[in-house]
Amino acid sequence: MANFAVTMEDGPRWDATRAIRDQDGWQAHADFMDALVDDGFVIIGGPIGTGRRLIAVEAPDEQAVRDRLAADPWALAGKLLVSSVQPWSLWLDSRKTPGSR
Repeated sequence: MANFAVTMEDGPRWDATRAIRDQDGWQAHADFMDALVDDGFVIIGGPIGTGRRLIAVEAPDEQAVRDRLAADPWALAGKLLVSSVQPWSLWLDSRKTPGSR
């Protein structure tokens, strides 16, 4: 498995007059993302700046990342777009792994 840095941005159906948690479909999106964390796909993530999000994911390849995120209710509704998927070598990682201190 490889790690990827994924940036996402507001899609054409994003309502700029509403806060992130007030967007239509917030709960479905949050549940979807929580499930990706629970199964180990999303390592860490959240909003950065204005109108952007950054997540670190673990997946076999870029297409698997794109396919998985395409099922996000916000992606399906045009509220969120994947803008880039880049391989990321995580040399510094505070998560506990077998054999670590």
